Amino acid sequence: MTSPKKNVDQAFALAKERYAALGVDVEKALERLAKIPISLHCWQGDDVGGFENAGEGLGAGLAVTGNYPGKARTADELRGDLDEALALIPGTHRLNLHASYAETGGEKVDRDALEPAHFRAWIEWAKAKGMGMDFNPTYFSHPKAADGWTLAHPDKAIRQFWIDHGIACRKIGAAMGEALGTPCVTNVWIPDGMKDATVDRKGPRERLLHALDAMFATPIDPRLNKDAVEGKLFGIGSETYVVGMHEFYLGYAITRKKVFTVDSGHFHPTEVVADKLSSALTYVDEVLMHVSRGVRWDSDHVVLLTDDIELIAQELVRGDYLDRVHIGLDFFDASINRVAAWVIGTRSMIKALLLALLEPIDALRKYEADGDYTSRLAVLEELKSLPFGAVWDHYLQTKDIPVGRAWIDGVKRYEADVLSKRG
Repeated sequence: MTSPKKNVDQAFALAKERYAALGVDVEKALERLAKIPISLHCWQGDDVGGFENAGEGLGAGLAVTGNYPGKARTADELRGDLDEALALIPGTHRLNLHASYAETGGEKVDRDALEPAHFRAWIEWAKAKGMGMDFNPTYFSHPKAADGWTLAHPDKAIRQFWIDHGIACRKIGAAMGEALGTPCVTNVWIPDGMKDATVDRKGPRERLLHALDAMFATPIDPRLNKDAVEGKLFGIGSETYVVGMHEFYLGYAITRKKVFTVDSGHFHPTEVVADKLSSALTYVDEVLMHVSRGVRWDSDHVVLLTDDIELIAQELVRGDYLDRVHIGLDFFDASINRVAAWVIGTRSMIKALLLALLEPIDALRKYEADGDYTSRLAVLEELKSLPFGAVWDHYLQTKDIPVGRAWIDGVKRYEADVLSKRG
C-alpha cells in the first residue's frame, strides 16, 4: 500500500506530463502562484463587529445573517482565529483591517482621533507573520452615520467629521506600510444614498467630490499608502440612489490618480465583472479587486470556485495584470464556522488563479491572432478535463498543509477546543 504522499507525488508527475503536452510549465505556474498575496478580511471572524467603543450596530446598508457559535469577541481571539485559518491556506498573504477594529485600551477614542498606536498590536502580529496589511475607514456603525450619510452628508459638521476620519485612516495606512515594508491599500467605501424616489442627485455628488478632495489633499508616499475608492450599484436603504456609484468613482480614480476598487458583488447580477478589469486598467494604474459572491444581490456569500471567480482570475493572468491588481476578499457569513469560511473562500480564489496560470496562454494568443478560433475553443475545452486537482494537492503538500478534506477535521478540532468555549 502506497503512502498518501507518494500517491500525491505520482499523480502530480502524471499531471505535469499532461500539461506539458499543451506547452504548460507547471512548476513555473506554481512558483508564480506562491507570490500572489490575497488580502484576508478581518470582518469574517466577528461578523463586522469591531472592537471600538463608539460602535452601535451595523446599519448603513450592512447586514450579517446567522448565529454560528464561536464568534471572536476580542482582538486576541480574532487574531487566534486568523492564525488557524492562515495555517490552512498556502502562500503568504495579507490582512485587510477596518478602522473599527482599533484597540484603545478601554479609552473612548472617536474615529476622527484614531492613530497608528491604536493598531500597534495588529501591525506587530502582521510583522511576526511576514504579512502586509490593508486598511479601511469605517463609515458605518456610528452615531454620525445613523441616517446612512457620511461624506456626502448635508450637515457640514458631520461631513467634516468623516473627512477627518478619512485623513486619520490614511495616516494609519501609511504607518502600516512603513512598518511592514509593503504599501497599504486604504480603501474608501461609504453607504450614502436614498431608499426611494430621489430628486437631487447632483448635490450629494458634488459634496462627495469636495469631501474626497479634502480628505486626499495631503499627499502620502505611495510606497507607504495607496488610496482606493469603491463604488456600488445599490445597498439596503439605498436601493434607488447611491451617491458613490461606479461611474463617479471611475472618473474620480482617473482624474485624481487613485486606485479604482472593483467589488464583484457591487454590480448588476447580469454584468460580467471580469470584463471590467481591462477596461478600467486602460485608464487607471491599479485596481483593487474585492472578490465576493453575490446570490441574487450583493449578499457577500463565501467565495467558491465558480465560473465568475474563474473569469476574474483568467482576466488577471491573461491580461498580465497581477502586478497591477490588489486581490482582497469581502464576504461575511455567520451561518457556518467562520474560520472554515476564511479557508474555503481564500483557497477558492487561489485555485482560480492556479487554473488560470495553467493555461497555455502563448498558444491561445497565437490561435486568436491567427484567426484559428477552432483550435482556441478546442484547447480551452480540453483544459477543463486536465488533472488540476493533482497539481493543487502537490502545492498543498509542498506547503505542509493537509491534502484533501483533512483540513476540515483540523477546523472541527479547533471549534471543539476553542470556539465552543466562547459561549
